[in-house]
Amino acid sequence: MDREAHLATHGPAPDLGPHELAALAEDIGLRGRGGAGFLFARKLRAVADAQRHRNPGAAVVVNGSEGEPGCLKDTALLLYAPHLVLDGAVLAAGALGAHRVAVGVTRPDVERSVARALAERDPAGPAGPAVDVTLLPERFVTGESSALVRGIDGGPALPSGRRVRTSDSGLGGLPTLLSNTETFAQLALAARLGAAGYGACGLPTEPGTVMLTVAGTHAVETPTGVPLAYVLELCGTAPGQGVLIGGYHGGWLPPDAVRAATVSRDSLAAAGGVLGAGAVLPLPETTCPVGETVRVARWLAAQSAGQCGPCALGLPALADALADAAAGGGQGALDAARARMSAVARRGACGHPDGSTRFVSSALTVFGEEFAAHALGHGCARRTLGALPLPADGPRPAPGPLPVRGAGAARSPAGRLLVDWTLCRGHGLCADLLPGLLRLGPDGYPERAAMPVPARMRPRALRAVRRCPALALRVETAG
Repeated sequence: MDREAHLATHGPAPDLGPHELAALAEDIGLRGRGGAGFLFARKLRAVADAQRHRNPGAAVVVNGSEGEPGCLKDTALLLYAPHLVLDGAVLAAGALGAHRVAVGVTRPDVERSVARALAERDPAGPAGPAVDVTLLPERFVTGESSALVRGIDGGPALPSGRRVRTSDSGLGGLPTLLSNTETFAQLALAARLGAAGYGACGLPTEPGTVMLTVAGTHAVETPTGVPLAYVLELCGTAPGQGVLIGGYHGGWLPPDAVRAATVSRDSLAAAGGVLGAGAVLPLPETTCPVGETVRVARWLAAQSAGQCGPCALGLPALADALADAAAGGGQGALDAARARMSAVARRGACGHPDGSTRFVSSALTVFGEEFAAHALGHGCARRTLGALPLPADGPRPAPGPLPVRGAGAARSPAGRLLVDWTLCRGHGLCADLLPGLLRLGPDGYPERAAMPVPARMRPRALRAVRRCPALALRVETAG
């Protein structure tokens, strides 16, 4: 809709102060719709708190990158209802007193749509925020918060590998409210309807609607609480052999669980799934689940930002082990795949390794009999049809940091030894200097990203920090 049709349909957006906006978001239980599901009110208050204590400025970032191959919902919003998204972002900016709203996208047609919408809007004037759109590389991890902010700021659209929240320091170093496209559209609707009006549809515990992408082709909006199988039916499909929920960092639900589940975070969580970014990918009966898993695992391996060994080396090794099992490599190949998952999990500079191993682990659980049969040379005889969508032109590079806390680290009187995965190059010198404290994994990199340092070993830990050729180690003092 253009601006005129948008206003005729929805009316003007109200002005809300920071407390009113946070209270509204809290009343409707608004969560981020990009994957993590973080409470929007908490994000808003975190930015306001950072403004009080660190920097009075602020910025708002709309994450419209949508690097997930099975997702189209944010693209649909920015192509067909861009003013709704912009209203929500400007509303949040006004509540925070932010002077800039930045929209990050990865598709040229989406960039043109947002630019047209901005040209149709009245100039904000001296009191309103400046709003702009930035075209970023189309990669799986461009949407990770630090990658998106770096890209909009003119740097590489890759995860920083640093645990710095955008609410503390984001765009231009300012406290930044960053959320997904759909989140801002939902906020704009809720501001007009009020909490009671917004909650007139959906579940009492999860009011309103959610947007889903079904089978990589249908972008749909549904009230929460609707049976998931009914949504599939409306889109002309069925649970098939199982349904991947949450995209390629999500997990598989078997057919029985799909038929029992409703479109709600609680229901999907009870079934062992996550709503994530709203990708719903049913696997048809006609394709080989093992081959489809190997296809996606290879693609995920190619998405590494190349910033840490567990991802750049571990994910390709995991994909190779899966392919070996699929080709009849025996129980040893399956064991090797599971060992590779253990070696990669919770050790990456960003969340991509964890999400990728979650996908593989879920496939090995739901399609366990299929994998066992293939490993023993008794495959299903079905071809791999490419039912799970992947970019036709090959890999699109890609997402965010989750360092591991070592057991007992918080209680250590001398602090922790931390590994920066964005710098570590697997030299192994640290293990020679700190035997008994730091061990290397099968890929030659430290097994953990954080290790408690006993007081007696602190001098040796500091020596390891000084001698690390890649400057990848540091000691964090307790307290």
